Amino acid sequence: MEEKIRIAIQKSGRLSEDSLKLIKECGIQFNNGTGKLKSDSDNFPAEFLFLRDDDIPGYVADGVADIGIVGENVSVETNKPVHTVHKLGFSKCRLSLAVPRTVEYTGLQMFHNKNIATSYPRILSTYLQQEGIEAAIHEISGSVEIAPSIGLADAICDIVSSGSTLMSNGLKEVEVIFRSEAVLISSNTLSAAKQKILDQLLFRIKAVQAAKNNKYILLNAPNHAIPKIIDVLPGMKSPTVVPLAMEGWSSIHSVINENEFWQIIENLREAGAQGILVVPIEKMII
Repeated sequence: MEEKIRIAIQKSGRLSEDSLKLIKECGIQFNNGTGKLKSDSDNFPAEFLFLRDDDIPGYVADGVADIGIVGENVSVETNKPVHTVHKLGFSKCRLSLAVPRTVEYTGLQMFHNKNIATSYPRILSTYLQQEGIEAAIHEISGSVEIAPSIGLADAICDIVSSGSTLMSNGLKEVEVIFRSEAVLISSNTLSAAKQKILDQLLFRIKAVQAAKNNKYILLNAPNHAIPKIIDVLPGMKSPTVVPLAMEGWSSIHSVINENEFWQIIENLREAGAQGILVVPIEKMII
């Protein structure tokens, strides 16, 4: 019987959507129809479990699932004995302290001897200890934002994405205590066969991530400008230079990082590049 790796994914929500998109971009096919809790891939040795996000670290730690995709905040808060294999770069958010908008915030010392409501008592407690703040932490499982308005707490500590939920509840963000993104976690007891499958999956994930962070660029330039353009375009190893039918001109191909994109484009124009084309990369094997 073929060895398979069992992958736990959140069954609904933004993290689920982003995880499924990544898996499909890795070329792995499976049926995740509405209401399905388990599915097998038909072109990769993997079985998928669709679970509550809070349960994923425990399932992986217990060996029910071999690996899982979960928010880093959930993995740290649950504190299960799992290994963080790779950061995935999506579903980014922050865990922040927030106070009523009417309160003038003067610094962390404001929280000394105050009541703070949160769904993340472990992360918050660690942060407060590191900062030397003593406060009473009230753990609640949902609707954290209403705690100050009903007199349960002086402040809250909760996940923030856009900040609109805080604003609608009369709160303002004052301190970021933890930054989170989706991570791939694994059991500490993977067999050699399952580790090999995980390595294959990681290879695909990194190729997809590299493609998203880079663009393929093509441009035309007079030959006398090539040395200056090459200085701007180092490429993966070095740019590709191909002579054009028009004498004295060449086409130059390279890959540039998304974060440096606009600055590089400006530098290329100043160096004499013309007819610049930018093409998305589907996969990038480094």
